[in-house]
Amino acid sequence: MENDTGMRPACADGCGTLPECAPLAVPYVPFQQMNPKKYNQNDALNNGTLFPGLNLPFHLKENAPNAVKGPLGELRALEFVLLELGLYLDTHQGDSEAFALFQQYAALEKAGREKYESMYGPLTMAAAAGGKSFSCWIANPWPWDYTEGGEK
Repeated sequence: MENDTGMRPACADGCGTLPECAPLAVPYVPFQQMNPKKYNQNDALNNGTLFPGLNLPFHLKENAPNAVKGPLGELRALEFVLLELGLYLDTHQGDSEAFALFQQYAALEKAGREKYESMYGPLTMAAAAGGKSFSCWIANPWPWDYTEGGEK
């Protein structure tokens, strides 16, 4: 819809339903080939994907390089890589290299979680089932109660 100057008016609505002045868009979904390039663990966590070919950010993240700090950050990074590899393997079941990497990271995550929980207590309510009573879930300090060095 044009105004009397022959120009389209600027879109006034920044949220909510799609205003009539919004242009149509053509979605693009990247297609992954077999054995795609992979970021290292820190770069993957900082970019939000393990695969550079899927790194299509909508917003710049200037503070992302500081995402992995301390034992909880390292555990979160391992969980992130496992999730990314699992999603990749959903559509590329025959990629034996990716599956071997998935197995390697799963073992690292399991060992890291066990070590973390032995030092700081359960990370999830379900993990408290392995304790002597449910109070181990409530009584232990929460992960955010620790400083970067691990002290309360």
